[in-house]
Amino acid sequence: MTKSFSVLAGTLISVVSFTSIAFSQPACVTQNMAVPPGANTTDKAGPFFIDTTGLDFKTAPPTRDPSNPNYPRATELPDGTLPPPGAEGNFIIGPTHNPAPETIAKEGVPRGTTKSFTLSSKESTIYNPGLIRDDAAGCTNSSIMTTVTAPDDKSHMIVTTSHPGVWSRTIDVYVPAQYVRGSEAPFIVVGDGGSNAYKDLAVTLDNLIAQRRVPPMIAIQIGNGGQDAQGSQRGREYDAVSGAYAQFVEREVLPLVEKNADVKLTRNPDGRATMGLSSSGVAAFTMAWFYPDLYHRVLAFSPTMVNQQWPHDPSLRGGAWEYHSAWTGPATPNLISKAGVLTPAEPPGLPLIVAAPTKPIRFWFFGGDQDLFYPNPTIPDGMHDWTLSNALMAKVLAEKGYHYQFLFVRNAKHVDRPTIAQTLPSALEWVWKGYPIP
Repeated sequence: MTKSFSVLAGTLISVVSFTSIAFSQPACVTQNMAVPPGANTTDKAGPFFIDTTGLDFKTAPPTRDPSNPNYPRATELPDGTLPPPGAEGNFIIGPTHNPAPETIAKEGVPRGTTKSFTLSSKESTIYNPGLIRDDAAGCTNSSIMTTVTAPDDKSHMIVTTSHPGVWSRTIDVYVPAQYVRGSEAPFIVVGDGGSNAYKDLAVTLDNLIAQRRVPPMIAIQIGNGGQDAQGSQRGREYDAVSGAYAQFVEREVLPLVEKNADVKLTRNPDGRATMGLSSSGVAAFTMAWFYPDLYHRVLAFSPTMVNQQWPHDPSLRGGAWEYHSAWTGPATPNLISKAGVLTPAEPPGLPLIVAAPTKPIRFWFFGGDQDLFYPNPTIPDGMHDWTLSNALMAKVLAEKGYHYQFLFVRNAKHVDRPTIAQTLPSALEWVWKGYPIP
Protein backbone atom coordinates (compact mmCIF):
# COMPACT_ATOMS: atom_id res chain seq x y z
CA MET A 1 0.00 0.00 0.00
CA THR A 2 1.40 3.39 -0.93
CA LYS A 3 0.80 6.44 1.18
CA SER A 4 -0.94 8.13 -1.73
CA PHE A 5 -3.38 5.23 -1.86
CA SER A 6 -4.01 5.33 1.86
CA VAL A 7 -5.26 8.91 1.55
CA LEU A 8 -8.12 7.52 -0.49
CA ALA A 9 -8.64 4.32 1.50
CA GLY A 10 -12.07 4.24 3.11
CA THR A 11 -13.82 6.19 0.33
CA LEU A 12 -15.41 4.28 -2.55
CA ILE A 13 -14.03 6.09 -5.58
CA SER A 14 -13.35 5.47 -9.24
CA VAL A 15 -11.60 7.43 -11.96
CA VAL A 16 -12.04 7.56 -15.72
CA SER A 17 -9.28 5.55 -17.39
CA PHE A 18 -8.10 5.71 -20.97
CA THR A 19 -5.43 3.66 -22.66
CA SER A 20 -2.42 5.48 -23.97
CA ILE A 21 -2.42 3.37 -27.10
CA ALA A 22 -4.59 3.49 -30.20
CA PHE A 23 -8.04 3.21 -28.65
CA SER A 24 -9.82 4.11 -25.41
CA GLN A 25 -11.38 1.73 -22.93
CA PRO A 26 -14.94 2.15 -21.58
CA ALA A 27 -15.16 4.65 -18.72
CA CYS A 28 -14.94 3.28 -15.18
CA VAL A 29 -18.15 2.97 -13.21
CA THR A 30 -18.05 5.85 -10.74
CA GLN A 31 -19.70 6.36 -7.40
CA ASN A 32 -23.47 6.44 -7.42
CA MET A 33 -24.16 9.00 -4.65
CA ALA A 34 -27.90 8.85 -5.37
CA VAL A 35 -30.75 6.45 -4.73
CA PRO A 36 -29.69 3.18 -6.39
CA PRO A 37 -31.78 1.81 -9.25
CA GLY A 38 -34.67 -0.33 -8.04
CA ALA A 39 -34.47 0.86 -4.42
CA ASN A 40 -37.48 0.91 -2.11
CA THR A 41 -38.09 4.55 -1.16
CA THR A 42 -41.88 4.42 -0.77
CA ASP A 43 -42.85 1.51 1.48
CA LYS A 44 -41.44 2.16 4.95
CA ALA A 45 -42.73 -1.21 6.16
CA GLY A 46 -41.24 -3.04 3.19
CA PRO A 47 -37.80 -4.64 3.06
CA PHE A 48 -34.65 -2.60 2.38
CA PHE A 49 -36.40 0.77 2.74
CA ILE A 50 -34.27 3.87 2.01
CA ASP A 51 -35.55 6.97 3.80
CA THR A 52 -34.76 10.16 1.84
CA THR A 53 -36.26 12.54 4.40
CA GLY A 54 -34.31 15.79 4.67
CA LEU A 55 -31.97 15.08 1.74
CA ASP A 56 -31.11 17.70 -0.90
CA PHE A 57 -30.20 15.85 -4.10
CA LYS A 58 -28.93 18.96 -5.88
CA THR A 59 -25.51 18.02 -4.52
CA ALA A 60 -23.66 14.71 -4.93
CA PRO A 61 -23.62 13.20 -2.43
CA PRO A 62 -26.84 14.78 -1.22
CA THR A 63 -26.67 17.34 1.56
CA ARG A 64 -28.45 16.34 4.77
CA ASP A 65 -30.46 18.72 6.93
CA PRO A 66 -29.39 18.44 10.61
CA SER A 67 -32.99 19.08 11.66
CA ASN A 68 -34.00 15.82 9.97
CA PRO A 69 -36.47 14.09 12.33
CA ASN A 70 -34.48 10.86 11.89
CA TYR A 71 -31.49 12.44 13.63
CA PRO A 72 -31.07 13.03 17.37
CA ARG A 73 -31.58 16.53 18.71
CA ALA A 74 -28.33 18.49 18.77
CA THR A 75 -26.97 21.81 20.00
CA GLU A 76 -25.99 24.08 17.11
CA LEU A 77 -22.81 26.03 17.85
CA PRO A 78 -21.73 29.38 16.38
CA ASP A 79 -19.76 28.95 13.17
CA GLY A 80 -16.10 28.21 13.80
CA THR A 81 -16.57 27.05 17.38
CA LEU A 82 -16.40 23.62 18.99
CA PRO A 83 -18.12 22.14 22.05
CA PRO A 84 -16.69 23.08 25.46
CA PRO A 85 -13.95 20.74 26.73
CA GLY A 86 -15.46 17.53 28.06
CA ALA A 87 -18.98 18.25 26.79
CA GLU A 88 -21.05 15.17 25.91
CA GLY A 89 -23.92 14.58 23.52
CA ASN A 90 -24.76 15.87 20.04
CA PHE A 91 -23.54 19.10 18.44
CA ILE A 92 -23.73 20.82 15.04
CA ILE A 93 -20.64 22.69 13.82
CA GLY A 94 -19.60 24.55 10.65
CA PRO A 95 -19.79 25.56 7.88
CA THR A 96 -16.31 27.08 8.39
CA HIS A 97 -13.44 24.74 9.29
CA ASN A 98 -10.12 26.41 10.03
CA PRO A 99 -7.21 24.34 11.33
CA ALA A 100 -6.74 24.36 15.09
CA PRO A 101 -3.59 26.21 16.27
CA GLU A 102 -2.37 23.01 17.96
CA THR A 103 -1.87 21.41 14.53
CA ILE A 104 0.97 23.85 13.75
CA ALA A 105 4.52 23.27 15.02
CA LYS A 106 5.68 25.73 17.67
CA GLU A 107 9.19 26.74 18.67
CA GLY A 108 10.36 25.42 22.00
CA VAL A 109 7.95 22.49 22.08
CA PRO A 110 9.74 19.12 22.51
CA ARG A 111 9.27 16.99 19.42
CA GLY A 112 8.68 13.28 19.42
CA THR A 113 10.37 10.84 17.07
CA THR A 114 8.84 8.38 14.61
CA LYS A 115 10.20 4.90 13.96
CA SER A 116 8.89 2.78 11.10
CA PHE A 117 8.94 -0.86 10.11
CA THR A 118 7.09 -3.13 7.70
CA LEU A 119 4.98 -6.22 8.22
CA SER A 120 3.89 -8.70 5.53
CA SER A 121 1.20 -11.36 5.37
CA LYS A 122 3.96 -13.96 5.33
CA GLU A 123 4.70 -12.96 8.94
CA SER A 124 1.05 -13.07 9.99
CA THR A 125 -1.02 -15.90 11.36
CA ILE A 126 -4.42 -14.19 11.55
CA TYR A 127 -4.35 -12.59 8.07
CA ASN A 128 -2.29 -15.07 6.07
CA PRO A 129 -3.07 -15.35 3.24
CA GLY A 130 -4.47 -11.92 2.55
CA LEU A 131 -7.18 -10.96 0.09
CA ILE A 132 -6.72 -9.44 -3.35
CA ARG A 133 -9.62 -8.32 -5.55
CA ASP A 134 -9.14 -8.22 -9.32
CA ASP A 135 -10.35 -4.80 -10.46
CA ALA A 136 -9.87 -3.38 -13.95
CA ALA A 137 -6.57 -1.53 -14.29
CA GLY A 138 -7.02 2.10 -13.30
CA CYS A 139 -10.60 1.55 -12.15
CA THR A 140 -10.68 1.47 -8.36
CA ASN A 141 -13.43 -0.81 -7.00
CA SER A 142 -14.59 -1.62 -10.54
CA SER A 143 -15.51 -5.25 -9.85
CA ILE A 144 -17.83 -4.38 -6.97
CA MET A 145 -19.33 -1.39 -8.80
CA THR A 146 -20.67 -3.74 -11.47
CA THR A 147 -21.47 -6.86 -9.47
CA VAL A 148 -24.85 -8.13 -8.24
CA THR A 149 -26.50 -9.07 -4.96
CA ALA A 150 -28.11 -12.37 -4.04
CA PRO A 151 -31.57 -12.78 -5.69
CA ASP A 152 -33.44 -12.76 -2.37
CA ASP A 153 -31.18 -10.45 -0.37
CA LYS A 154 -30.14 -6.95 -1.49
CA SER A 155 -27.70 -6.75 1.42
CA HIS A 156 -25.66 -9.74 0.19
CA MET A 157 -23.11 -8.65 -2.42
CA ILE A 158 -21.69 -11.39 -4.64
CA VAL A 159 -17.95 -10.81 -5.16
CA THR A 160 -16.30 -13.36 -7.44
CA THR A 161 -13.09 -11.44 -8.14
CA SER A 162 -11.59 -11.79 -4.63
CA HIS A 163 -8.91 -14.39 -3.99
CA PRO A 164 -5.95 -15.11 -1.67
CA GLY A 165 -2.97 -12.81 -2.03
CA VAL A 166 -0.03 -11.15 -0.28
CA TRP A 167 -0.02 -7.84 1.55
CA SER A 168 2.70 -5.65 3.03
CA ARG A 169 2.10 -2.67 5.29
CA THR A 170 4.06 0.08 7.04
CA ILE A 171 3.74 0.71 10.77
CA ASP A 172 4.81 4.15 12.05
CA VAL A 173 5.39 4.57 15.78
CA TYR A 174 5.42 8.06 17.28
CA VAL A 175 7.31 8.24 20.59
CA PRO A 176 6.92 11.50 22.54
CA ALA A 177 9.99 13.35 23.76
CA GLN A 178 8.72 12.90 27.32
CA TYR A 179 8.73 9.11 27.18
CA VAL A 180 10.91 7.57 29.89
CA ARG A 181 12.64 4.51 28.53
CA GLY A 182 11.56 1.34 30.32
CA SER A 183 8.31 2.79 31.63
CA GLU A 184 4.84 1.65 30.52
CA ALA A 185 3.16 4.22 28.33
CA PRO A 186 -0.44 4.82 27.24
CA PHE A 187 -0.97 4.54 23.51
CA ILE A 188 -3.37 5.03 20.62
CA VAL A 189 -3.76 2.57 17.72
CA VAL A 190 -4.46 4.40 14.46
CA GLY A 191 -6.03 2.57 11.50
CA ASP A 192 -5.32 3.49 7.87
CA GLY A 193 -1.84 4.54 8.93
CA GLY A 194 -0.07 6.84 6.51
CA SER A 195 -3.24 8.64 5.46
CA ASN A 196 -2.92 12.34 4.73
CA ALA A 197 -5.75 12.81 7.21
CA TYR A 198 -3.17 12.22 9.96
CA LYS A 199 -0.45 14.52 8.65
CA ASP A 200 -0.85 16.80 11.69
CA LEU A 201 -0.99 14.01 14.28
CA ALA A 202 2.63 14.11 15.50
CA VAL A 203 2.71 17.91 15.76
CA THR A 204 -0.67 17.92 17.49
CA LEU A 205 0.52 15.37 20.04
CA ASP A 206 3.74 17.34 20.60
CA ASN A 207 1.70 20.44 21.43
CA LEU A 208 -1.02 18.76 23.51
CA ILE A 209 1.50 16.76 25.54
CA ALA A 210 3.57 19.89 26.22
CA GLN A 211 0.39 21.68 27.33
CA ARG A 212 -0.48 18.72 29.58
CA ARG A 213 -3.85 18.32 27.87
CA VAL A 214 -3.19 14.65 27.03
CA PRO A 215 -0.77 12.15 28.56
CA PRO A 216 2.59 11.43 26.87
CA MET A 217 1.38 8.63 24.62
CA ILE A 218 2.73 6.36 21.92
CA ALA A 219 0.84 6.68 18.59
CA ILE A 220 0.88 3.57 16.40
CA GLN A 221 -0.20 4.12 12.80
CA ILE A 222 -0.92 0.77 11.15
CA GLY A 223 -1.27 0.72 7.36
CA ASN A 224 -4.22 -1.21 5.99
CA GLY A 225 -3.86 -4.39 3.96
CA GLY A 226 -4.79 -2.80 0.63
CA GLN A 227 -7.69 -1.91 -1.68
CA ASP A 228 -11.12 -1.07 -0.28
CA ALA A 229 -14.57 -2.41 0.57
CA GLN A 230 -16.03 -5.87 -0.11
CA GLY A 231 -13.55 -8.51 -1.22
CA SER A 232 -10.46 -6.50 -0.24
CA GLN A 233 -7.98 -7.05 2.58
CA ARG A 234 -8.79 -3.61 4.00
CA GLY A 235 -12.49 -4.42 4.04
CA ARG A 236 -11.83 -7.80 5.60
CA GLU A 237 -9.86 -6.17 8.42
CA TYR A 238 -12.01 -3.15 9.16
CA ASP A 239 -15.61 -3.92 8.20
CA ALA A 240 -15.87 -7.32 9.88
CA VAL A 241 -17.89 -7.09 13.09
CA SER A 242 -15.66 -9.44 15.04
CA GLY A 243 -12.63 -9.45 17.30
CA ALA A 244 -10.19 -10.62 14.59
CA TYR A 245 -8.57 -7.25 13.89
CA ALA A 246 -8.13 -6.49 17.58
CA GLN A 247 -6.39 -9.84 17.97
CA PHE A 248 -4.17 -9.09 14.98
CA VAL A 249 -3.11 -5.84 16.63
CA GLU A 250 -2.67 -7.40 20.07
CA ARG A 251 -0.82 -10.55 19.09
CA GLU A 252 1.08 -9.55 15.96
CA VAL A 253 1.57 -5.77 15.89
CA LEU A 254 2.04 -4.54 19.45
CA PRO A 255 4.89 -6.95 20.30
CA LEU A 256 6.75 -5.70 17.21
CA VAL A 257 6.07 -2.10 18.23
CA GLU A 258 7.65 -2.69 21.63
CA LYS A 259 10.64 -4.41 20.03
CA ASN A 260 11.28 -2.03 17.12
CA ALA A 261 10.54 1.24 18.91
CA ASP A 262 12.06 0.19 22.25
CA VAL A 263 8.95 1.08 24.27
CA LYS A 264 6.68 -0.61 26.78
CA LEU A 265 2.94 -0.37 26.22
CA THR A 266 0.44 -0.30 29.06
CA ARG A 267 -1.89 -3.25 29.61
CA ASN A 268 -4.40 -0.97 31.35
CA PRO A 269 -7.44 -0.60 29.04
CA ASP A 270 -8.00 2.93 30.32
CA GLY A 271 -4.61 3.84 28.87
CA ARG A 272 -5.36 2.35 25.45
CA ALA A 273 -7.19 4.19 22.67
CA THR A 274 -8.15 3.45 19.07
CA MET A 275 -8.64 5.83 16.17
CA GLY A 276 -9.64 5.53 12.54
CA LEU A 277 -11.35 7.02 9.53
CA SER A 278 -14.23 5.59 7.50
CA SER A 279 -13.93 1.78 7.70
CA SER A 280 -10.96 1.97 10.07
CA GLY A 281 -13.19 4.24 12.18
CA VAL A 282 -15.75 1.48 12.66
CA ALA A 283 -12.85 -0.93 13.25
CA ALA A 284 -11.66 1.36 16.05
CA PHE A 285 -15.07 1.02 17.70
CA THR A 286 -15.21 -2.72 17.02
CA MET A 287 -11.87 -3.23 18.79
CA ALA A 288 -13.25 -1.69 21.96
CA TRP A 289 -16.68 -3.33 21.58
CA PHE A 290 -15.30 -6.88 21.45
CA TYR A 291 -12.44 -6.21 23.85
CA PRO A 292 -13.43 -3.62 26.46
CA ASP A 293 -10.79 -5.29 28.63
CA LEU A 294 -8.21 -3.95 26.15
CA TYR A 295 -9.58 -0.57 24.97
CA HIS A 296 -11.77 2.08 26.56
CA ARG A 297 -11.23 5.15 24.33
CA VAL A 298 -12.29 5.52 20.68
CA LEU A 299 -12.02 8.34 18.14
CA ALA A 300 -13.45 8.09 14.59
CA PHE A 301 -13.87 10.33 11.56
CA SER A 302 -16.90 9.41 9.39
CA PRO A 303 -17.03 5.86 10.78
CA THR A 304 -18.55 3.29 8.40
CA MET A 305 -21.43 2.16 10.60
CA VAL A 306 -23.10 0.61 7.55
CA ASN A 307 -23.36 -2.78 5.86
CA GLN A 308 -19.86 -3.32 4.43
CA GLN A 309 -19.05 -6.66 6.06
CA TRP A 310 -17.85 -9.31 3.62
CA PRO A 311 -18.11 -12.26 3.28
CA HIS A 312 -21.81 -12.10 4.05
CA ASP A 313 -22.53 -13.37 7.56
CA PRO A 314 -26.01 -14.90 8.05
CA SER A 315 -25.69 -14.32 11.80
CA LEU A 316 -25.20 -10.56 11.30
CA ARG A 317 -26.59 -9.77 7.88
CA GLY A 318 -26.36 -6.00 8.27
CA GLY A 319 -22.73 -5.85 9.37
CA ALA A 320 -21.89 -2.71 11.35
CA TRP A 321 -25.36 -1.27 10.63
CA GLU A 322 -26.56 -3.69 13.31
CA TYR A 323 -24.62 -1.87 16.01
CA HIS A 324 -27.43 0.70 16.07
CA SER A 325 -30.34 -0.64 14.00
CA ALA A 326 -32.09 -3.82 12.96
CA TRP A 327 -31.39 -5.44 9.62
CA THR A 328 -33.55 -3.78 6.98
CA GLY A 329 -34.49 -6.92 5.07
CA PRO A 330 -37.51 -9.21 5.41
CA ALA A 331 -38.67 -9.62 8.98
CA THR A 332 -36.99 -12.91 9.83
CA PRO A 333 -34.79 -13.51 12.87
CA ASN A 334 -31.04 -13.15 12.85
CA LEU A 335 -29.16 -16.37 13.33
CA ILE A 336 -26.61 -17.40 15.92
CA SER A 337 -24.40 -20.46 16.09
CA LYS A 338 -25.28 -23.02 18.75
CA ALA A 339 -23.20 -26.20 18.78
CA GLY A 340 -22.18 -25.43 15.21
CA VAL A 341 -25.78 -25.06 13.99
CA LEU A 342 -27.30 -21.76 12.82
CA THR A 343 -30.26 -21.08 15.09
CA PRO A 344 -32.73 -18.15 15.28
CA ALA A 345 -31.55 -15.54 17.76
CA GLU A 346 -33.78 -14.18 20.52
CA PRO A 347 -34.98 -11.50 20.34
CA PRO A 348 -34.77 -11.37 16.54
CA GLY A 349 -32.75 -8.59 15.02
CA LEU A 350 -32.16 -6.54 18.18
CA PRO A 351 -29.23 -4.13 17.54
CA LEU A 352 -25.95 -5.00 19.25
CA ILE A 353 -25.61 -1.86 21.38
CA VAL A 354 -29.25 -2.01 22.43
CA ALA A 355 -29.06 -5.70 23.35
CA ALA A 356 -25.82 -5.60 25.35
CA PRO A 357 -25.03 -4.13 28.78
CA THR A 358 -23.35 -0.72 28.59
CA LYS A 359 -19.60 -1.12 28.09
CA PRO A 360 -16.84 1.17 29.43
CA ILE A 361 -16.28 2.86 26.06
CA ARG A 362 -15.73 6.60 25.61
CA PHE A 363 -16.48 7.52 21.98
CA TRP A 364 -15.86 10.70 19.94
CA PHE A 365 -16.96 10.82 16.28
CA PHE A 366 -18.18 13.10 13.51
CA GLY A 367 -20.17 12.78 10.29
CA GLY A 368 -20.48 15.30 7.47
CA ASP A 369 -23.68 16.71 6.01
CA GLN A 370 -22.38 15.51 2.61
CA ASP A 371 -20.98 12.19 3.76
CA LEU A 372 -21.33 9.06 1.63
CA PHE A 373 -24.78 8.04 0.37
CA TYR A 374 -25.16 4.70 -1.44
CA PRO A 375 -21.86 5.06 -3.32
CA ASN A 376 -22.26 1.60 -4.86
CA PRO A 377 -25.21 1.47 -7.28
CA THR A 378 -25.52 -2.33 -7.02
CA ILE A 379 -26.49 -2.58 -3.33
CA PRO A 380 -29.82 -0.80 -2.57
CA ASP A 381 -30.04 -2.42 0.87
CA GLY A 382 -31.27 0.45 3.08
CA MET A 383 -28.02 0.35 5.05
CA HIS A 384 -25.55 2.58 3.18
CA ASP A 385 -26.25 6.14 4.34
CA TRP A 386 -23.16 7.16 6.35
CA THR A 387 -24.69 10.31 7.88
CA LEU A 388 -27.84 8.51 8.99
CA SER A 389 -25.81 5.63 10.43
CA ASN A 390 -23.75 8.01 12.56
CA ALA A 391 -26.85 9.82 13.77
CA LEU A 392 -28.47 6.50 14.71
CA MET A 393 -25.29 5.55 16.59
CA ALA A 394 -25.61 8.73 18.62
CA LYS A 395 -29.22 7.87 19.43
CA VAL A 396 -28.51 4.41 20.81
CA LEU A 397 -25.39 5.54 22.66
CA ALA A 398 -27.48 8.16 24.44
CA GLU A 399 -30.21 5.66 25.25
CA LYS A 400 -27.67 3.28 26.79
CA GLY A 401 -25.90 5.97 28.81
CA TYR A 402 -22.55 5.98 27.01
CA HIS A 403 -20.02 8.80 27.35
CA TYR A 404 -19.83 10.13 23.80
CA GLN A 405 -19.56 13.28 21.71
CA PHE A 406 -21.00 13.35 18.19
CA LEU A 407 -20.50 16.24 15.77
CA PHE A 408 -22.82 16.73 12.81
CA VAL A 409 -20.64 18.84 10.51
CA ARG A 410 -22.01 21.34 8.00
CA ASN A 411 -20.10 21.77 4.73
CA ALA A 412 -18.23 18.49 5.16
CA LYS A 413 -17.75 15.43 2.97
CA HIS A 414 -16.54 11.94 3.85
CA VAL A 415 -13.49 11.99 6.16
CA ASP A 416 -13.45 15.76 5.66
CA ARG A 417 -9.84 16.92 5.86
CA PRO A 418 -10.55 20.55 6.96
CA THR A 419 -12.84 19.25 9.72
CA ILE A 420 -10.15 16.85 10.94
CA ALA A 421 -7.64 19.71 11.14
CA GLN A 422 -10.21 21.74 13.06
CA THR A 423 -11.25 19.04 15.53
CA LEU A 424 -8.28 16.69 16.04
CA PRO A 425 -6.77 18.45 19.10
CA SER A 426 -10.07 18.86 20.92
CA ALA A 427 -11.11 15.30 20.02
CA LEU A 428 -7.89 13.84 21.44
CA GLU A 429 -8.29 15.90 24.60
CA TRP A 430 -11.91 14.76 24.97
CA VAL A 431 -11.10 11.08 24.40
CA TRP A 432 -8.33 11.13 27.05
CA LYS A 433 -10.36 13.00 29.66
CA GLY A 434 -9.89 11.49 33.11
CA TYR A 435 -6.58 9.80 32.39
CA PRO A 436 -3.81 10.95 34.78
CA ILE A 437 -1.22 13.27 33.28
CA PRO A 438 2.15 13.25 35.06
